Amino acid sequence: MNDDLTIEEAADFLNVSRSYLLDLLKTGALPSRFVGSERRVRMEDIVRYKEHIDAQRRKALDELTAEAQELGLGY
Repeated sequence: MNDDLTIEEAADFLNVSRSYLLDLLKTGALPSRFVGSERRVRMEDIVRYKEHIDAQRRKALDELTAEAQELGLGY
């Protein structure tokens, strides 16, 4: 597998829109580099970002589940 992904490949991997991925790159949430006039994102950086986001989601779900249990909502 190639270490560098195009913007479209990276967006597909993360299951986000191309414009959302570009916003992530512009804000520095994900590093990128230019190859000629094309932006590239390292697969390693994409995987690290995905793991970070997944961990945040799991934490939020755990908190919501705990709150629902405290309220007796049956979850």
